[in-house]
Amino acid sequence: MRTLLLLRHAKSDWNDTAPRDFDRPLNERGRRAADVMGRWASSQGVRFDRVVASPAVRVCDTLAQFRESLGTSPEPIWDRRIYLASAAIIGEVIADTPADCTNLLLVGHSPGLEDFVLDTVADDAASPLRAQVAIKYPTSAIAVLQFDTDDLTSVDAAIPGSAR
Repeated sequence: MRTLLLLRHAKSDWNDTAPRDFDRPLNERGRRAADVMGRWASSQGVRFDRVVASPAVRVCDTLAQFRESLGTSPEPIWDRRIYLASAAIIGEVIADTPADCTNLLLVGHSPGLEDFVLDTVADDAASPLRAQVAIKYPTSAIAVLQFDTDDLTSVDAAIPGSAR
């Protein structure tokens, strides 16, 4: 069994004067939400072997606050492919995970994360949260997906458009 946690970055500051979308930081609400999610994850005993994240400023800020509130976690691996990635690209990033990783935290953006969830979770009413993701995958939300597999390298096979 392998677990994939997908954390969407917290609320960014649209009033910031950053010249590029990539450089937009979190706003105060986002910092508080990342703290809340980190504390929630800690209270639930959430752990992961590997963290792969977009290097966008709002993701870096989210992950810094989340990890501080969580307590302990591996150092993140920054992967530019995740910045505004499609579900297929997210699948490819996940497929690059070493076989010995049992719990992966991937931190990224909308709409790629929700598209990945919608493409991988069966639309059969077995997961009522899937329907909520179809409506909205809010900032700071974490989706926890479990796969009955020996490693995560095959997870992207179900994603339309995946190159693998």
